[in-house]
Amino acid sequence: MELVSIGYGGLVASQRVIAVVSPDSAPVKRLIAEARDRSMLIDATFGRKTAAVLLMDSDHVVLSALPLEKLAPRFGLDPAALEEEP
Repeated sequence: MELVSIGYGGLVASQRVIAVVSPDSAPVKRLIAEARDRSMLIDATFGRKTAAVLLMDSDHVVLSALPLEKLAPRFGLDPAALEEEP
């Protein structure tokens, strides 16, 4: 099991992550609220502003204070691949 740092001492199992998304859209905000209601939300921001939301295969939702640009290389992804396509 490979653990990846999501900032400030928080770690997640990289093979359990399904998606990493921005917390700004209304559907993601609803997803966070639903996860909180189901007690499936893990707040790993340590009091900082949420910059990324990780969706896990166990239905847990993990909040991270690190932006997607900093998390991508930790998961072995090229940050250039994160550019929005026209």
